[in-house]
Amino acid sequence: MEELKIFNDIELIDILKMIKCFDGRRITYKRDRTILSNVINSNLVGIIISGSANLIRYDYNGNRSIIESLEKDSVFGKTFSYLDNEVVVVATTDCEVLLLDYTLLMNRCKKNCPCHNKLIDNVFELLSQKIIDLNERVEVLSKRSIREKVLSYLNIVAKKKGKKSFYLPLTYTELADYLSIDRSAMMREIKNLKDEGFIYSNGKKLTIKEY
Repeated sequence: MEELKIFNDIELIDILKMIKCFDGRRITYKRDRTILSNVINSNLVGIIISGSANLIRYDYNGNRSIIESLEKDSVFGKTFSYLDNEVVVVATTDCEVLLLDYTLLMNRCKKNCPCHNKLIDNVFELLSQKIIDLNERVEVLSKRSIREKVLSYLNIVAKKKGKKSFYLPLTYTELADYLSIDRSAMMREIKNLKDEGFIYSNGKKLTIKEY
């Protein structure tokens, strides 16, 4: 548990005490299971311990958009309370999640414990990274063509991985939902990019020409 970024520089004994204070629950979810079904109205904050999940929004017509791909250390919950559509968190692999009470987490205790203060500092650092990730998504979605969106997304992933070759973190269906584009049109564009030598693929492993 102490290897999670949210608990950086906090002793294990203090971590266990805080988890109890914040009504923490450590739960394992199977792939495709819903972790949190009503993010907007939930008073829970979740942290991915292992595995992965997607934060998914459904609009009034039932159309699905993937807002964020969640991996180890990702935080979800109250941070997305501004969204006015149904938002759910669904496991994309078997994963383990720590759920904490948001009110207990953010209200500083009367004892002003140093470990609690450090925890809140860590939460804000994680939220700062989340803002960066969301800004990257806005940048991708702002591209006018499907080709530009795909290449922009792949370049961002490559820069995060620090190499030109990497495994695609999303399925192609999930990627189309993330980019808010038609899957068939996206697959045609990916084929064109392969034929033109911009990208190479071996299953889910992709290599881009430059980034």
